[in-house]
Amino acid sequence: MPRGSARPVAPLILGVVIAAIGLVLAIGGAWLAVLGGSVYYVLTGVAMIASGALLVRRRLLGGWLYCAVFVITVIWAFAEVGANDWALVPRVIAPLVLLIATLLVMPTLSTHRSRWKLGLGASAVAIVLTAVTGTVFARMADSAPMEALPDLRYAMGDPSLAQAGDDWPAYGGSEAARRFSPLGQITPANVSQLKRVWLTHTGDMPSSAQIAKTYGGENTPLKVGDTLYVCTPKNMVLALDPATGKQRWKFDPKVSDEAIPYTAACRGVSYYKVPDASADQPCAARIIYGTLDARLFAIDARTGARCTGFGSNGEVDTKIGMGNTPPGYVSINSPPTIVRGVVVTGHQVLDGQDRWAPSGVIRGYDAVTGKLRWAWDMMHPDWNGYPPQGQTWARGTPNMWTIASGDEQLGLVYLPMGNAAADYYSSLRRPEEREFATSLVALDVATGKPRWKFQAVRDDVWDYDFGAQATLVDFKGAPALVLPSKQGDIYVLDRRTGQPLTPVGTIKAPGGGVEPAMRAPTQRVSLWHTLRKADLTERDMWGMSPIDQMVCRIQFRRASYKGFFTAPESDRRSIEYPGYNGGTDWGGVAVDPRRGVIVANYNDMPNYVRLVPRAEANRKGWAPRDQARGRIGGAEGAGDPQAHTPYAIDVNAGWRLPFTGMLCKQPPYGGIRAIDMATGKTIWDKPLGEARTNGPFGIPSMLPVTIGTPNNGGSVVTAGGVIFVAAATDNLIRAIDLRTGKVLWKDVLPAGGQATPMTYMVNGRQYLVIAPGGHHFMETPIGDQVIAYALP
Repeated sequence: MPRGSARPVAPLILGVVIAAIGLVLAIGGAWLAVLGGSVYYVLTGVAMIASGALLVRRRLLGGWLYCAVFVITVIWAFAEVGANDWALVPRVIAPLVLLIATLLVMPTLSTHRSRWKLGLGASAVAIVLTAVTGTVFARMADSAPMEALPDLRYAMGDPSLAQAGDDWPAYGGSEAARRFSPLGQITPANVSQLKRVWLTHTGDMPSSAQIAKTYGGENTPLKVGDTLYVCTPKNMVLALDPATGKQRWKFDPKVSDEAIPYTAACRGVSYYKVPDASADQPCAARIIYGTLDARLFAIDARTGARCTGFGSNGEVDTKIGMGNTPPGYVSINSPPTIVRGVVVTGHQVLDGQDRWAPSGVIRGYDAVTGKLRWAWDMMHPDWNGYPPQGQTWARGTPNMWTIASGDEQLGLVYLPMGNAAADYYSSLRRPEEREFATSLVALDVATGKPRWKFQAVRDDVWDYDFGAQATLVDFKGAPALVLPSKQGDIYVLDRRTGQPLTPVGTIKAPGGGVEPAMRAPTQRVSLWHTLRKADLTERDMWGMSPIDQMVCRIQFRRASYKGFFTAPESDRRSIEYPGYNGGTDWGGVAVDPRRGVIVANYNDMPNYVRLVPRAEANRKGWAPRDQARGRIGGAEGAGDPQAHTPYAIDVNAGWRLPFTGMLCKQPPYGGIRAIDMATGKTIWDKPLGEARTNGPFGIPSMLPVTIGTPNNGGSVVTAGGVIFVAAATDNLIRAIDLRTGKVLWKDVLPAGGQATPMTYMVNGRQYLVIAPGGHHFMETPIGDQVIAYALP
């Protein structure tokens, strides 16, 4: 640099930035190295401090030193994760930005005649490299199918009274819960022509910003005859014209905000036609459904009027016999299952509040009169009706918060059971609770007595309750069911006996935790198919930059993690992978019964968990909702008191960093997979969800890049060879080619699509309908729309 010339400021600024980042990396990297982690961060941090110091002194060597750091970083990144594009993002992108800045600054530190040509040329190369890298990151994960899609090969019977076709008469298409439509007007060849044909508003929106933190629609409408039936988060039922969306009637049960449990949701309603009733008779066909304040309603399917002969003026209070039930503790947000004229319903009991929360009793009511036919209380198996005078159904028992499926021919209803109250502490559980928790239980609808059970997890302290319906199929000549789980395992059982029809094995469980004597030495796993990925390693940690990736690596090293079924601890965090929203949740799976293909969308996220000793929880003010907690909303398990146990629970769902909101595990966080039911082999497996509405600090990136986001809600598969699914956090509904997994069409929804779509036919035209209500847990926009699509 010529004497007397102005000293450039850019090297000083860049040097301070590089040195500051280096200092953070050096300190955090030293901590990580002491914990047994990668030494890259401490070495890089020291080198960046040196580079920054030299740049502050306006030494050209500082720039060259950073160039060397970048080259070594790229070599290290590819050595760790290969060509995994999303894994390379935090390792390479931020250092690349600093490299470009360094190359632009370096000419100011040189007196060489061609310094600006060299600097600009190098910067251009870096920019081209950035563009190429961005192209790599933006490519769709569109690999070739792993297996060929089977041809039509089955003719599976459906034991339900009504099946999907022109209608969609039950939540899962029928009580068999296949989420399959035999309609084929919409095909891979023409699905790109789908257009919105109507949109209607239900009018059910949150009454305040605080209540908005609880809304999550989750509704799948029904279509029977000439009417579409929609249920809203606070249990209004609307009858719409399926061709136009025009409202015919509306029923409002007047549910108060106080009754909202963790989520204000109505997944669906059930339709029942009274045998031998004349068509013009009031309530000959009726809608039967439950509410957030635990009432069971029957309303006339034609008019929306109460069926006065059902219970008391068309409703039954399902809290009778439960004892003390504070508002929000007991709710019904899933449609009941009706088999042989018996309305079978469970209910959701608010998680994490009290070991002696209200009972998980299952009830069967007469579909015509609303009279209680039977009740199954696992602690009182000899009780057939309401509890004796002065007593209540046993408190704290496992409940069924999700949707059952039913077999009209066998007279069985299949209950996906949850856990005993206080999900993460097991020492106070009674033998009967241990027997039936986290199990699929087949009840005889005539008696309400268990016929068989299949338990997936022994002494569950991971909140691995069954969330999905079992799907009824035929398998190798036997009446069977497909049973997906939160932990990712998929089982095929004989639905007459519960015996596995596909291989089931056991693995050694790691044990430990705060109750080592309670941990089962082995746990059951499917050897036929699992959506579960390999155990996490430090290399799987992620972030938006090397700094937050390093923080996640430190958290990983500090936590207890012994692989699948790591038990929770109190003196440090533990890693639960998959987390409680992993695998398959309430959206269930779809099955093409003609080709024998299972379509499963799934989550792939860990939880970061700690049991909080009671004294510490008391200091934090963590008390049951009806006592001191007050506010509702937030992630499930993030400060739940688990009263009357020694520990509260603190769950970081998805394992997110507190400042950026980024997840510590690298993408994808969710996917969709096609599985050959005959073999259990994967046909294809694709990430589900774009990055467009996701980003650091909650700022949408707007990038139309497939990353694989968290998802809630199921898919529908059609005879036309098309899968329809929303579910992801990108607010899109999409059509996917069943043969290849390729996205053929998509549309932006006005709210989050955390609901399962459905399809039907009117006047020779096939419609696709979704109710995108959004979801507080998924952090997607809330809405009250119902939207229909059809071909021109």
